[in-house]
Amino acid sequence: MKQNETQSELQKRIAAELQDKAKKKAFETDRPDGVDDAAFIKDTKQTTSLAWAWILIVVAIVGIAIWLIIATM
Repeated sequence: MKQNETQSELQKRIAAELQDKAKKKAFETDRPDGVDDAAFIKDTKQTTSLAWAWILIVVAIVGIAIWLIIATM
C-alpha cells in the first residue's frame, strides 16, 4: 500500500491546514513588520534645517577623537 492511501483523517486535515497557511503566507506583502498603512508615522517630526549642523558636530567629535588617539601613540 502506498503511504497516502493509509492517511488518517487527522493527517489529511493537518495537511490541508498547512497548505492553507502556506497559501496565505504567499499572498502576504514583503513588509517584515506587517505595517499596512502609514499610520505608524502619525506623531513623528520632519527633519529640521539644522540637521546638517548636528552632522557636522558628530563629524568634528569623531575627528577630534581620532586625532587624540593618534597623538597619544
